Amino acid sequence: MATSTPSTAYSRDLGEELRKVREKSTDLTGAAFAVKLGWDPSKVSTLENGKYRPSEIDLVQYLSMLGKDIDFFEDFKRRFRNAFEEYIVQVSDNLKTLAMAEATALTVTSYDTQAIPGLSQTPEYADSLYRMGGYIVEERIPAVVKCRIDRQAILNRHDRPECLFYVHEHALHTQVGDAQVMQDQYAKLLFGAPRIRIVPASARLVATSCVLWEFDKAMPVAFTSTDLAKVFVQDPAAIARTRLLFDRLAEVALDEEESRKVLADYVGRPREELNERGPRLA
Repeated sequence: MATSTPSTAYSRDLGEELRKVREKSTDLTGAAFAVKLGWDPSKVSTLENGKYRPSEIDLVQYLSMLGKDIDFFEDFKRRFRNAFEEYIVQVSDNLKTLAMAEATALTVTSYDTQAIPGLSQTPEYADSLYRMGGYIVEERIPAVVKCRIDRQAILNRHDRPECLFYVHEHALHTQVGDAQVMQDQYAKLLFGAPRIRIVPASARLVATSCVLWEFDKAMPVAFTSTDLAKVFVQDPAAIARTRLLFDRLAEVALDEEESRKVLADYVGRPREELNERGPRLA
């Protein structure tokens, strides 16, 4: 029987990838594949759920049985090397671990300081935001926008995660695209988004954007990103600090009803006013 190891967002991502490789390469169930390998069935299950740190021999046996070559093996070995660390850093355009963490979370709590949360963006806003950033080549922008919008499908599920998005006033004032893009984005926040609480510019708070994902049977994951990298954290001390930040945000942010009134004001403004900086919130 395999010894279970506390999983991370990245180890669960890699385990899911191994399962898909198995399903594409053979008609065997996980249990039947374990028999073929001479493993206890629990070993395949824990590996494919990201709860088992495979040895080099484990990976050789698993992947060679599926007909994979040495290059495929070396890639997985490299990626699993740090998969169970409490701090995982990925390049900015790697979205698979992020999307899987969102899709498996029970709750998603986020704080955004400069832009509307990705799970609440319109396609036009996302497109304009990427073009403003200048760090993605133009031909890739349609693909990354589609990926961002496709991630929003989790909010339409019957078992969708419970979401609370804290949005700083600066994000509402930052002009992304033209006035119509902003008008449509405000409307989506008001009518189609999860719970929104606006953080006034007058709030005495200094903190960067971050997300906290909480799961049913896995440790919470804190997440932050820049144009250069994405960082996934399971260090208990860092999780505790993230919870303290959200406690502080709950104190200083407008409540949901007040936030909706502010958004309704933005939606109702004439288009020409949207090209100007809006009034500061109380």
